[in-house]
Amino acid sequence: MGLRDPLYWLYERRLERQLTSQEIPRHVGVVMDGNRRWAKNSGLGAAEQGHRAGADKIFELLRWCDELGVRVVTLWMLSTDNLSRAEDELGALVRIIEKAIVRLREEGWHTRPVGALDILPDSTARALKETQEATSGNSGLVVNVAVGYGGRREIADAVRSLLHEEATKGTEVQELAERLDIEDIARHLYTRGQPDPDLLIRTSGEQRLSGFMLWQSVHSEFYFCEAHWPAFRRVDFLRALRSYGARNRRFGH
Repeated sequence: MGLRDPLYWLYERRLERQLTSQEIPRHVGVVMDGNRRWAKNSGLGAAEQGHRAGADKIFELLRWCDELGVRVVTLWMLSTDNLSRAEDELGALVRIIEKAIVRLREEGWHTRPVGALDILPDSTARALKETQEATSGNSGLVVNVAVGYGGRREIADAVRSLLHEEATKGTEVQELAERLDIEDIARHLYTRGQPDPDLLIRTSGEQRLSGFMLWQSVHSEFYFCEAHWPAFRRVDFLRALRSYGARNRRFGH
């Protein structure tokens, strides 16, 4: 192990030197997959141990992003589908998420909830709102916490919000239908006012997005990593950035 550490460090430095500021994405989204499989493969058994290790990994990633100049990070912590998990596992996962939210506040990251707060436990929704209020004036990295998040739900919520807004103005449905464009919906997304993600990373080898940021990812670059989330290393992140920087982004052209 002693021999491998310096070699690993040198490889990290080499990867980092290959990056330029122009190749650093403004917004990185992460599907943090593989906590349960990591716990099982590590002989820990309980999924809760994997979720705890995954929560700790979040803060390593945020430090890496801050050091390299990423401006926005969106972390998918809990999907709408996850809410149907077994009660004991879901309860443990929610408690871990709430502790991570408190820690985000203590670390001073500008934290924004991204999801349907009305379907979350009251304590989770309250923690998200309080952390958002406490960190709203903080500069630096913006951290979107996607809890109770689903891509289809986000689009439905955006359209619903738009309809409510127009109804208060007295707009007729026919009038709205005739002038509706994509920017009208974009203004009501959970991530409104932010740049769309340039790079989306999913760990654990799964090569699908499962509905993550459906609207915003239309021009995103994807990077799929074999490592389970708790085992995701800085070198894995640097490889993702290197891959992103090497691509010729066409934005649909």
